[in-house]
Amino acid sequence: MRPAPSARTPPDNHKLRLKKAKSQAAGLPAVLSSSLHGISKMGISKTVKTLSMVNQKDGFDCPGCAWPDPEHRTSFEFCENGAKAVADEAMKAKVTPEFFSGNSVGDLARLSDYELNRLGRLSHPVYLAEGASHYAMISWEDAFSKIAAKLNASKPDRSVFYTSGRTSNEAAFLYQAFVRSHGTNNLPDCSNMCHESSGKGLGQTIGIGKGTVTLDDFNHADVILVIGQNPGTNHPRMLTALRDAKRNGAKIIHVNPLPEAGLAKFKHPQDYMKLDFDATTLADVHLQVRIGSDAALMKGLIKTQLEHDAVDTDFIETKTSHYASMVEAADNVAWERISQDTGLGRATIEHAGTMLANSKATIACWAMGLTQHRNGVAVIQEVVNLLLMNGHVGRRGAGFCPVRGHSNVQGDRTVGIWEAPSKAFLDDLEAGLGIPMPQDHGYDVVNAIQAMADGAVDVFFCMGGNFLSATPDTDFTAKAISNVGLTVQVSTKLNRSHLVTGNEALILPCLGRTELDVQATGEQFVTVENSMGIVHRSRGKLKPASPHLRSEPWIVASLAEATLQQSPLKWMDLASDYDAIRELMQASLAGFEDYNERVRGEVGFALPNPPRDEQRFATLDGKANFTAHALPNIDVPPKHYVMMTLRSHDQYNTTIYGLHDRYRGIHGHRRVLLMNAEDMVERGWKAHQSVDITSHFNGETRFAETWKLVPYDIPRGNLASYFPEANALVPLHSTADVSNTPTSKWIVCTLTASGSAHDLGEEE
Repeated sequence: MRPAPSARTPPDNHKLRLKKAKSQAAGLPAVLSSSLHGISKMGISKTVKTLSMVNQKDGFDCPGCAWPDPEHRTSFEFCENGAKAVADEAMKAKVTPEFFSGNSVGDLARLSDYELNRLGRLSHPVYLAEGASHYAMISWEDAFSKIAAKLNASKPDRSVFYTSGRTSNEAAFLYQAFVRSHGTNNLPDCSNMCHESSGKGLGQTIGIGKGTVTLDDFNHADVILVIGQNPGTNHPRMLTALRDAKRNGAKIIHVNPLPEAGLAKFKHPQDYMKLDFDATTLADVHLQVRIGSDAALMKGLIKTQLEHDAVDTDFIETKTSHYASMVEAADNVAWERISQDTGLGRATIEHAGTMLANSKATIACWAMGLTQHRNGVAVIQEVVNLLLMNGHVGRRGAGFCPVRGHSNVQGDRTVGIWEAPSKAFLDDLEAGLGIPMPQDHGYDVVNAIQAMADGAVDVFFCMGGNFLSATPDTDFTAKAISNVGLTVQVSTKLNRSHLVTGNEALILPCLGRTELDVQATGEQFVTVENSMGIVHRSRGKLKPASPHLRSEPWIVASLAEATLQQSPLKWMDLASDYDAIRELMQASLAGFEDYNERVRGEVGFALPNPPRDEQRFATLDGKANFTAHALPNIDVPPKHYVMMTLRSHDQYNTTIYGLHDRYRGIHGHRRVLLMNAEDMVERGWKAHQSVDITSHFNGETRFAETWKLVPYDIPRGNLASYFPEANALVPLHSTADVSNTPTSKWIVCTLTASGSAHDLGEEE
């Protein structure tokens, strides 16, 4: 038996440097950062060539986020973090079989995530035999034989097939067709950990689990609510839409426990070419709520609409139901409770509420700051309540905008990556594919981890992503994965999920979004769906990093060919011509009529969205549903804090590009804990103080040592830290009601100075 590698990121021994937090996003520093990152990884000529193709109509879709592309595009249609994502994928360095022969999985586990990512692109399929300490090269044919043998030796529901949101529509559709042909709906995906609460919350109230706005709606909005998200780091191209909205007269309300530079001021780098040197102030109001108090804020904003009689009576009477019970629930919440929960005065909330009351077109945007809470579904439905009051759906400049992170996470769900599909969806698939569909719902992410821990999973197959680092409860998840017979990772770069494995493990290297995809019938393109339901082409142009890479559709088709004894589908024919995959999608999915023809248009096509297009709602009663919710209890015991996890600026999900969080002024070190300065004084602590963290959930504790304190503008009693480092403190079964999304924004914890007794939360 090989020793189990450490699942957690190693101690951070880099020096922490603190500078003043920035008050402006983008500008020349973003240009410099993008250029240096690209040149250091790709060289000058490749950097220029690659960046000129990002998000262009005949280029490739940026893997960095799902923000939509404008119809009229500039020559450089990318942001700083998009440039980093592209450079990261197109880097020259390689991880070869020779590298693996000289580095054991134990050695590699001692590297940080930043160091692992810098090693380069995976070049060959490799295999980790049972008991072995090193990966060794394996042929593609032998790899598929091993997987097929394991799959066919166990029952279908003892295999789990995970998907990250970077997979194309074609690969995802083929993948789910194979998995369901094999006989299971065990298709967890990254949505389970991020926007599942949005899908459930919107689906129950407006009949579709997607947003209802277009990019052009931002040009016609009166007010834009940006709740629980940091566009400056996580989806910087959104800042351009917000800037244009401001120039058109919109007001922006920013709701977040942290001030974020991206919502303060924004300077578009390309403005310098026009001799425009002025930055645009974005947020008119920053509502600095305490973590977990967004529902209370929504109640206050709803009460303010009622005070101003800012309701669309005709819309409510003809298009909605349950309005009276929603109003009663809001009336029953006292202003004192709202102010106590949020930490905001009534006048501050009413000021923002009055802006909303005067708006004829309001957009509400949100991200994980809402979804990753115990009441993630309920609080999103409170946002729905707020906008429905004045009919802000299905009208120009108004609607709901959950901002997705992965570039095709919404598309993957649309085409079938879904562990709990409806019967109607399965019926359509069965008719289109000509294959009986399994009916029982499968595992989501949390339940898949528990099933692995229970010994109920024999094969765990990951189509992209970094499952171990992305999921909660790192130690528990690692032990669960180690129970699996075979783990398989389809990847472009080395990550921690390749090092903590089942008894046997395979890494299958795939083409990146930036690379040429040539199959038997010639050069191929794939399609993706952005956050606003637009499906469009993406065509890689770069020479593949290695001749041994294969496309994701080819990998899926080859696995299906090796595994399935009988199938009406000609899998390798599908992999040789992606038009054939799209024809199969057209026959199996609603809204994909004339797919091959429409997706070849300049900007693709919009999928049907009844609330947006017709003010029609596919709910049980055919109306938009108001909902009534009690406020969650956000009190914690004395001397306890609430911590949330977040990204640094040099980070995309679990991929660490660098060691700088430029906007927050934090440099060189990642194991940091942002804390209110008054809370630090109360404990007798200063900046750089080393502390240990204990999280608490249902009588259980989780412990993580040696975090450096950073005094920051955050509400008292609240803390913030980076993931994936802090994921070890997130309890697996601390999840949102209904969606089962881990509560990575609500971690109750206690702190002690490093080196003192382990604090289990008793009174001092």
